[in-house]
Amino acid sequence: SVLPQGHVQAAEILSKIRQAEVMNETLLSAKNLSVRFGGVLAVNNVSFDVKQGEVFTLIGPNGAGKTTVFNLISRIYTPTMGEIDYAGPKGMLKLTEQPPQNVASLGIARTFQNIELFEHASVLHNLLIGRHTHRATGVWQDLFFTSRVREAELKAREKAEEVIDFLGLQHYRDLFVAGLPYGVRKVVEMARALCTEPKLLLLDEPSSGLNVEETDDMAFWIQDIKHELGITVLMVEHDMSLVSKVSDRVLAMNQGEMLAMGTPREVQNDPGVIEAYLGSIDDVSSLRRSASGQTTSGGEA
Repeated sequence: SVLPQGHVQAAEILSKIRQAEVMNETLLSAKNLSVRFGGVLAVNNVSFDVKQGEVFTLIGPNGAGKTTVFNLISRIYTPTMGEIDYAGPKGMLKLTEQPPQNVASLGIARTFQNIELFEHASVLHNLLIGRHTHRATGVWQDLFFTSRVREAELKAREKAEEVIDFLGLQHYRDLFVAGLPYGVRKVVEMARALCTEPKLLLLDEPSSGLNVEETDDMAFWIQDIKHELGITVLMVEHDMSLVSKVSDRVLAMNQGEMLAMGTPREVQNDPGVIEAYLGSIDDVSSLRRSASGQTTSGGEA
């Protein structure tokens, strides 16, 4: 049956309200995070919330502490001070109290700056490894390949094939990772993370090493991960073009501290962010005048 036009509009409005409500829910909350390595304060009093269904991006110069924050969330590091709250399967929990091996089962997956894949295994087998957190069978069941194991294996392969289709990796599914182009390997690593069925996907410099076309493709995948799969993305990225295309909010960091937070445009126009990236404000003004053909002393540019 077809709903009357008024009912259709009402249903659409309700759907948008529900989406907005979900977006207002906090998935992860970092509070006053600090971490010290000997005499080096790598992260100093950093706080932010990541909302359900958004793309939240950390930017900043090299050494700003962005990846250290990622490593705190994925429990590679433990903060010297502060805590991280996370909306896990059974409600809010203290992520900083969880052992590292539990992170994936809580719905958090990540990629790395340096691709971490099994190079002498096929793309399909790398993706199946990503399903490991969903295996609920024991050693003896696996040994005798019981019906429960067979069912779990089929589900794992179905999910892997879904991700392969989603990211357009059909041509590479049976090829060894070692023989793949760098850009394809970046997508494969993201595919393996998606096979864990995460609520929160951590992408550590996803465009690093990619050309312009591959970066555009990465932006496309990130938008689809957000809109079609409903996965929240927390990203570290240097490419401001990619950041502007996919990010809902951005946190700029420098030397382990927070500089600015807001929309991509707001953060990119922040004087402190400009100075951290390009030098003093006077230097930036000179660069802009030079770029527009103006002079600083009345002579030719």
